Amino acid sequence: MKVENLSFQNASGKQLSARLYLPLEEKPRFYALFAHCFTCSKNFKAVSNISDTLSQLGVAVLSFDFTGLGKSEGEFGEAGISSDVSDLVMAAQFLEENYEAPKLMIGHSLGGVAVIFAAAKLASIEAVVTIGTPASASHVKHLFTEDLAQIEKEGAAEVSIGGRPFRLSRDFVKDLESQNLLNTLNGMRKAFLFMHSPQDRVVELANAADLYQAAFHPKSFVSLDGADHLISDEKESRYAGEIISTWSKKYLPTAISENDVKGHQVKIRLAGDSYTTEVLTPFHHLIADEPESVGGNNLGPTPYDLLMASLGTCTAMTLKMYADRKGWELEEINVFLNHEKVHQQDSVGVENPQGGKLSKFTRFLEIKGETTEEIKIKLLEIADKCPVHKTLHEPIQVETRFKDSEN
Repeated sequence: MKVENLSFQNASGKQLSARLYLPLEEKPRFYALFAHCFTCSKNFKAVSNISDTLSQLGVAVLSFDFTGLGKSEGEFGEAGISSDVSDLVMAAQFLEENYEAPKLMIGHSLGGVAVIFAAAKLASIEAVVTIGTPASASHVKHLFTEDLAQIEKEGAAEVSIGGRPFRLSRDFVKDLESQNLLNTLNGMRKAFLFMHSPQDRVVELANAADLYQAAFHPKSFVSLDGADHLISDEKESRYAGEIISTWSKKYLPTAISENDVKGHQVKIRLAGDSYTTEVLTPFHHLIADEPESVGGNNLGPTPYDLLMASLGTCTAMTLKMYADRKGWELEEINVFLNHEKVHQQDSVGVENPQGGKLSKFTRFLEIKGETTEEIKIKLLEIADKCPVHKTLHEPIQVETRFKDSEN
């Protein structure tokens, strides 16, 4: 993944720490803003996983620490949800001034409350996603119920939330109580996706039902069945990112345009601690990876899987083209492939001047439709004439240079 560490000012002039997740494409499909959960930070694992997944699928995502949290300046617990809303508005302004106005907002837990209020103020936001979000901002009061009397009496008090100390003011509590989320939601005309786990023990599923009922169409609901409130399982959080990307294609469509591969045919990028690798072709974006057993995330096919896929797809297309010219009605062409290293003496008709082992691809054809033995024999012959097959049998030269020396 490619992440830029940034900062921008909130409405009070305090510096807020941010991370911008960028896709391989020079121009993202669109920009999105991510609001983390109550007392969390931009480095929270679910935020990172969802943002990273979205960036791999072409969406640029800005996540940041709300005022007084993580590495951001200021005091948390002074102004309540209004402070978070203001921070989101300033984040959107920062994106618009330096990159592009965001079109999507994503909020996790109380961050979902904040994005709904912020999206109501921002004309550029066309779609909103909430994850495990309560139907009322005051829902979080149950986290410090025992301290409410002291906060009211003394004006502020230090409370423990998730094992960490926070100083909350009377204004913070009053601000939570004064917000009417459902009324705001009912007055909005944007696309909404509500995501919630039935097993959420922090924010009950009924909250998602209330949010869904208050919103106007277009609106969607996706169950994150099996996930906990914090979406702590990496597979669950990455699944959420994939769903958000797919859903957004309907409400935030982007025209298919030619990707900038810097004057080449394919661009590859590997960034981060794992082996997850992005593949950019002139019109498509793919992911390659390694299995978890060798240190990868298993998010895409391996390099050899892609190589076999290249041979298989070329074979199927070549057979289809030939059959069409001959007027053969083939209903379906399936190609199954295996790759292995074999000793030279085990490979019929192949000479390896270096001896030892060589690569062997085994290709199995399954043709559905009316075929005769004569047609099958001809298709086997044509399969060997597909361009990728021919390339693999030709003398191959791979020249490697640094990009800055190509001219």
